[in-house]
Amino acid sequence: MNWSCCGWEKGRTGAYLAAIFGALLILAALVLAMWRFTTPPDLAAERAAQRAKAREELTAAETEMLTTYGWMDKTKGIVHIPVSEALKLSLQQAQDPAAARKDLIAREEKATALGPRLPPKPSQYE
Repeated sequence: MNWSCCGWEKGRTGAYLAAIFGALLILAALVLAMWRFTTPPDLAAERAAQRAKAREELTAAETEMLTTYGWMDKTKGIVHIPVSEALKLSLQQAQDPAAARKDLIAREEKATALGPRLPPKPSQYE
């Protein structure tokens, strides 16, 4: 077969193939570089560490609240007590249900009572 009419000569075929192969290698290198430089950094590890730290802090705060005495709202006189003590108090109060209900309602009203009303703001025209 005679390929000389189309620009293909026996000596130049290797050069054409080398040029095509080189162009494909350059294209592959560019694609790899673009993929490497445009991929965002992995944030999962950093976020996981932050979430683990926040969870440890929250667990420590909850454990402290469930096992120690302390103030919930000092102005209203509301305290928190350990769970074991709360269970003992509940069992003691269960001996007289009517008194326990009355005490519970009084404590709930005290805890949810609204503060004093602010005086009305004077009008700017007075």
